[in-house]
Amino acid sequence: MKDKPTHSEKDINLKDAIFVFSSFTFICLAVVFALIVYDVLTIQSFLSFEKPIAMAICIVAASIGLLLFGVILTRYIPSRYIDDTNKDYQNGPLLGVFFLMFTGALFEEILFRGIIQNLIYVFIENQWIAIIATTVLFLGFHIQYFKKTIMLVNIMVPSLTFGWIYFETNNIFVPFLVHFLMNFGITLLFKYNFIRVKR
Repeated sequence: MKDKPTHSEKDINLKDAIFVFSSFTFICLAVVFALIVYDVLTIQSFLSFEKPIAMAICIVAASIGLLLFGVILTRYIPSRYIDDTNKDYQNGPLLGVFFLMFTGALFEEILFRGIIQNLIYVFIENQWIAIIATTVLFLGFHIQYFKKTIMLVNIMVPSLTFGWIYFETNNIFVPFLVHFLMNFGITLLFKYNFIRVKR
């Protein structure tokens, strides 16, 4: 019988995950830089600050909406449909969980919205096809959830939202902040027992 991981092993796993996400984030930023230098993307389509009010509204409304969506799913979906990886990391130290959520959201948004969604849009020139295609790839990236199909809904709705608010604001920080606030918020609610999975 496998021993339960100790607190220090969880710390190491958190540190390893943070390191991996950080490393891939730097690689993605290098790719974005190259795409801008070679005029495939523009800085205005990646990091525009032309719509500050729309950015603020998107961050607040999408964060609250997706947080509520996660709480509702958690309240009504039995625990057997929720993937075990989501139950493990919330027990780590708060600072470690913060950096895991931060680096994970930053990496995923730069890769999926900043690179993939932008490139699909450059070639297809249809925002919703780019958003949906990116969401399909985003689901494929979370292959661990394929055995728990309801988890795919839990990923699909936020991904469509991230893609839409990115095109609305042309600023990668907007979907990143929403992604981070949603993940970190749900994790805190679980960590401090404000919500629990349905038995």
